[in-house]
Amino acid sequence: MELVDPGKDPAASRPARRAAPLPAEEDNAASAANLPLAPLGATEIPALARPESARDVLATRVDPDHSSTAVKDAKHTDPDGHGETDPEGEGQSEAPAAPPGPPGPPAPPDPSDSPEDIDDEAGVEPGYYVGPRPRIVTRAGWGADESIREKGFPYDKTVRAAFVHHTASGNGATCAQSASVIRGIYRYHVVSSGWRDIGYNFLVDKCGTVYEGRAGGVAKPVRGAHTLGFNTNSMGIAVLGSFGKANPSAAAVDAVAAITAWKLGLYDINPAGSTTLVSGGGNLFKKGTSVRLKVISGHRDGYSTECPGDRLYKRLGAARSEAARLQGR
Repeated sequence: MELVDPGKDPAASRPARRAAPLPAEEDNAASAANLPLAPLGATEIPALARPESARDVLATRVDPDHSSTAVKDAKHTDPDGHGETDPEGEGQSEAPAAPPGPPGPPAPPDPSDSPEDIDDEAGVEPGYYVGPRPRIVTRAGWGADESIREKGFPYDKTVRAAFVHHTASGNGATCAQSASVIRGIYRYHVVSSGWRDIGYNFLVDKCGTVYEGRAGGVAKPVRGAHTLGFNTNSMGIAVLGSFGKANPSAAAVDAVAAITAWKLGLYDINPAGSTTLVSGGGNLFKKGTSVRLKVISGHRDGYSTECPGDRLYKRLGAARSEAARLQGR
């Protein structure tokens, strides 16, 4: 049993009697990775309607100054098959030139393009289906201690799939305690397990609030540690709770649909479709195996595990349909 101190909630914003300490370099880097979606130091990224959200494609580009050139191995691998690295992912953390997609759709506009050069209705050149951006609580918003993670951010070339998890942390926590639960998971992944950062790219609570997970920018192709063998070119979404026998809330399932509709849309991926990923090695597929998976899959689809629980797994079909609807497909 691992006992984890989740720390305290971020202090409420209030007038200071003395000058506040300057944020650490790691705090600035994690926050700056979300520009221009939110200002530096923001505790949340606001929701945005679908037409305006299409412009978030511009935020998928990576700043080479803050990217890590390699992903270090973890001290050990989570027995539930999350894993900090994939063998096939080594050397693939360079900054992408543009979010790739199937042949045909045009590349996203260059950041230097003026607003007049971008399609007025879609926000980018035609061909992308980007769902409305949901409200996302940033790492600053849930109180991440940026000093304990490794510097730099591991990036892939694209995001082609989303793996859904449950945290198996029980269902008794209130939504007001979600940040504390996430801080506990973060500390367990980094301090106890030796990973570079929290493994999941996003987390969702039963009230439907979406939280930023691994640092590097919510729109960018940040490589997580969530599905051993398939961490590369994918993202991991963890729903707080245990769903082997308990049903996930409708709000949580809707939030999974919302974040996948937005994030997969930035990379021109249909959440109701399928994709082929190459296994980096795990207990279900040998290294080098090409595996056809649903774009929104459960953890168990890529690794032999009960995650995300039978009850949540059965709701993934509804999440796929809703995410496609939100994209306007």
